[in-house]
Amino acid sequence: MNSDFCDEDGARKLKMKIEEYWVSRGFDVSINLIDAGFVPAMRSARTDVRSNMVNGMPPRKKGGRPEPGKPASYTRGIG
Repeated sequence: MNSDFCDEDGARKLKMKIEEYWVSRGFDVSINLIDAGFVPAMRSARTDVRSNMVNGMPPRKKGGRPEPGKPASYTRGIG
């Protein structure tokens, strides 16, 4: 697998991988690819992957806000 996620093709693959991961878990995630152009330090063109995630987590599950009385936090399975 090509691990260069900075070029356009790699960034597109990373975008798809992140979207598939979160959608399969019932979350909405918004990911955009931004063409940053040529970067002298890298000596190549760069494509940035930007999202609406905060600390690696999407803002909320599909369907909007939680029901009244239910916690709005993310739960992780144990085991």
